[in-house]
Amino acid sequence: MIETQAHTTLSDLLAGKLSKKELKLLPKGWQILGDIIIVSIPPRLEIRKCVIGEALLRFYPRCKAVLMIKRISGPYREPDVEVIAGSGTETTHKENGCRFKLDASKIMFSPGNLDERKRMSKLGKDEVIVDMFAGIGYFSIPMAVHSRPERIIAIEVNPLAYRYLCENVKLNKVEDIISPIHGDCAIKTPVGIADRAIMGNFEASHYLAHGINALKSGGILHYHETTPEKLVFSRPIKRITSAANELGRALKVQRCRKVKKYSPGVWHVVVDAQVF
Repeated sequence: MIETQAHTTLSDLLAGKLSKKELKLLPKGWQILGDIIIVSIPPRLEIRKCVIGEALLRFYPRCKAVLMIKRISGPYREPDVEVIAGSGTETTHKENGCRFKLDASKIMFSPGNLDERKRMSKLGKDEVIVDMFAGIGYFSIPMAVHSRPERIIAIEVNPLAYRYLCENVKLNKVEDIISPIHGDCAIKTPVGIADRAIMGNFEASHYLAHGINALKSGGILHYHETTPEKLVFSRPIKRITSAANELGRALKVQRCRKVKKYSPGVWHVVVDAQVF
């Protein structure tokens, strides 16, 4: 979650240590992930990053470390971070009655996706679900804990994320529901067994045939994409419709939703569609 303090402010703690100009540049919010603080610091303030980090630790005494996030990069969408105060980057984050163990320096956990994770936690009761690009269990864990599907097949290619996925399945006591699978969705996605398929990755468009083929007739596809504002929601609908047509499947769009602003002029969106 993104947190700010209501009374004493970060500026108050840093008064006398930063100039007035520097105080005006301080971040207004940050993410608390378990007992880790994740903050983005403007380039003009990076020379003061350690002073800011120590102040944030005083702000949140229960937290053990502050990470300055620089960028997200690579095929696994890994954060590039620097520990600027405290120590230790592995944490257990509690959200919506679930626990997620992860290394915050190597695994992304987006606060902006919270509403979508909560929405998915209400779906799938007694269903067979295929969660492609499962990560550490972002969708699989809440669904298993709250909706109790018959089975969730959770596929993840990143070895570290897969390790945490397996740990989180045990941590949340849903071994009877979630079957983690390590590997590429293009190879590991089953065919024709799912009532619901989740494609929660921004590269999902390259795997649409596999997601659609995983579904029984009448199954639901949850397709995620980053889309330029002028193409919301036309591009993702066109992509899934085209993929379904090529496979000889019919498709009915049920719902389109903006998840969060991804970057200037670009939205993270999700389209729910029924496939026949």
